[in-house]
Amino acid sequence: MGTLIQNDALTVASITKTIQRYVRYTLGRELHQLDRHDLFTAVALALRETLIDRMHATEERYQAASAKRLYYLSMEFLIGRSLGNNLINLGLIDPFETALRGLGADLEEVREGEFDAALGNGGLGRLAACFLDSLATLDMPGFGYGINYEYGLFKQLIQDGHQVEKPDHWMAEGSPWQIQRDDEACLIPLFGHLAEKDGKQEWVGWNVVIGCPYDMPVVGYGGRTVNWLRLYSARSSQEFDIDIFNAGDYLKAVAQKVRSEKISKVLYPSDSVDQGKRLRLMQEYFFVACAVRDILKRFQSTPGALEQIPDRVAIQLNDTHPALAVAELMRVLIDDHGFSHDRAFDVTRRTLAYTNHTLLPEALEKWPVSLMEKVVPRHLAIIRDVNDGFLEVVRAKWPGDEEKAKHVSIIGEGAENDVRMAHLAIVGTHSVNGVAELHSELIKSDLVPDFYELYPKRFSNKTNGITQRRWLLKSNPELATLVTATIGDDWITNLDALRGLEPHADDAGFQDEFTRIKTANKRTLVRHIKNTTGIEVDPGSIFDVLAKRFHEYKRQLLDVLQIIHEYHQILDGYRPARPKTYIFAGKAAPGYWEAKQIIKLVTSVSAVVNDHEIAGRYLKVVFIPDYRVSLAEKMFPAADISEQISTAGMEASGTGNMKFALNGAMTIGTFDGANIEIREEVGEENIYIFGLTAGEIEELRSSETYDPGAIAAGNPDIERVMNTLRDGTFAPDEPGRFQWIYDKLMSRDDRYFHLADLRSYCDTQRRAREEYENRALWAKKTILNVARIGKFSSDRTIREYATDIWDLKSI
Repeated sequence: MGTLIQNDALTVASITKTIQRYVRYTLGRELHQLDRHDLFTAVALALRETLIDRMHATEERYQAASAKRLYYLSMEFLIGRSLGNNLINLGLIDPFETALRGLGADLEEVREGEFDAALGNGGLGRLAACFLDSLATLDMPGFGYGINYEYGLFKQLIQDGHQVEKPDHWMAEGSPWQIQRDDEACLIPLFGHLAEKDGKQEWVGWNVVIGCPYDMPVVGYGGRTVNWLRLYSARSSQEFDIDIFNAGDYLKAVAQKVRSEKISKVLYPSDSVDQGKRLRLMQEYFFVACAVRDILKRFQSTPGALEQIPDRVAIQLNDTHPALAVAELMRVLIDDHGFSHDRAFDVTRRTLAYTNHTLLPEALEKWPVSLMEKVVPRHLAIIRDVNDGFLEVVRAKWPGDEEKAKHVSIIGEGAENDVRMAHLAIVGTHSVNGVAELHSELIKSDLVPDFYELYPKRFSNKTNGITQRRWLLKSNPELATLVTATIGDDWITNLDALRGLEPHADDAGFQDEFTRIKTANKRTLVRHIKNTTGIEVDPGSIFDVLAKRFHEYKRQLLDVLQIIHEYHQILDGYRPARPKTYIFAGKAAPGYWEAKQIIKLVTSVSAVVNDHEIAGRYLKVVFIPDYRVSLAEKMFPAADISEQISTAGMEASGTGNMKFALNGAMTIGTFDGANIEIREEVGEENIYIFGLTAGEIEELRSSETYDPGAIAAGNPDIERVMNTLRDGTFAPDEPGRFQWIYDKLMSRDDRYFHLADLRSYCDTQRRAREEYENRALWAKKTILNVARIGKFSSDRTIREYATDIWDLKSI
């Protein structure tokens, strides 16, 4: 693992010739006619030849070893751009750079011609992408399954301070990385009804959707192992549609085709209306059904009875979206292979494992029974049978406690007549894991304590991680070069090797170079900010960054309140030693009105603060639109301070905290998610932790003693901040615009406890600002963050999954 294999057949001359061939014979053009995206396509196709060769060689190696395989099912894979990552992992940056220079092109410009693969939204999808990178780097047979979304979540614009959503048609010109596999397409039944036949229930009258697979190669560092991510596009079934067409109902035929192909059209259609809910359920079933068929087809291509599936296959469910895999695998075993229910359940449970990613009960998926009965009637029947067997176990454990049985049932009753997908995932798998130590404990104690009491050995923790190949080697090449020159390159595949930087944390020369690189990265981000927002930012200012999906529990509002407080201090005569730039980025779900209004507040505060004659010299507030992987690669290396300020006990883990620390940013954070473990690793003196603990938050919640009105009344600074939300300071043309925020935060029902933590947060911000002025001390702290972040490599996480859950080996 980790050693770059030789690329003897690839010379600068051969690379040049291959690129020219694709330009002429695939694109049908001459070099001087190409735009940036065209040239990227030609370069990617040239590189793809090597990827495919290595992918075939990898498969031969796995087959020769009769290797057990891991299949990772996820609704999201937030890959970002692939060209740079693939070149780095294959060890081909230099020859490709030289070849392009000879063709009059610049590699960096070519890389900018690639669109971000819009196959995900946030941390869930980025984690999945990091895991695939680690599996390949560790030479493990691990593969992904998902949906080949034609449109991503959306392209975010800011107009008059508001988020505006535009279609993100990233696939408009196709993707040169994708290998279309029409010969491996599968037929997926939907809708229909159940009928009795020979004493058994049979699924009849269904419609068919075709799942067409597209493979994206995933190369590990060193280039020896190339696995794949298989994504399915939905196509209508011509065999059935043509009958309607021939009968003369042309409009119905076209409508049915469009309806079928909607399944892979867009990531996360709104589920606020019934049609959106139905489409979401169809998506989840579609990709799970495609994956299960493909996995079984691969399993059956080699000798072995179906009872041996758990010995040779592991399937990981990334959150509840793929939970229908429990019912689908059972359905195939029962209906297609004659298994009994109990036999099918045993094989399924021993094959599947489930990762939970949320502690918010409302985020745990539930589907109305009536909807499931229409879309997947056979699966609902199987789930009912699973639930019956499960409730027998529950009643044996707690005899006479029918309230307990109702509480843990997979299918709710009465007003909650729905299928609880998290319950199905727990019951139907052999392993349930959280993604940070605190998160995993809260799953057991708060989220599903009854399940933990039933199945204590089923629960474990696997703290999330990130791939250093993407988030340091690729996104911060100057720092990566400095690290390698100082301690060697072992860190690229063994992040714990960064500990070798500790002796250099006090070295003035190393500090100077480390700081110079940080400043250069800030200048790169300054240019992007100017180009996208028009705002001029001082690269010598402190860059305080909050980049993540907008949600009330992530508390972007808390950051804004603190900025308003600092603004007031400057108006009152406070003059900081140096200016500070607060940088926000992130998208709000289109139907999440509150989150979108928080973005409007950020941009409104920005407009007032930045234009103030005095405050604008010391404070800048910036919102960078359209947060995505390629933008994150500019933001993480440039940050001085990383904001991780979610309400304690609500963030499962977070991985942005790890990426910022790896790139030399100091964390300001709460006692939440992986912040706690980062503190343990880097040392409490090298992180700024503030606010209440999860236990203290729960005590406030349960005792109903939280009184934000009293907090504001007892602190004039906080009261002043709150009053600006309703006096029109930041909405002079519409003074009542942010009244709702005032009302919500001053209510005892503010479930995110903003004012409970505000004073502590303001004090911590002040301390960080003061410590920043001791440049040697700050440099030491940030270097130690980099040196001690080794635990948070996704390589470590994958090794733990492989050992404890999957029984997967490196081949």
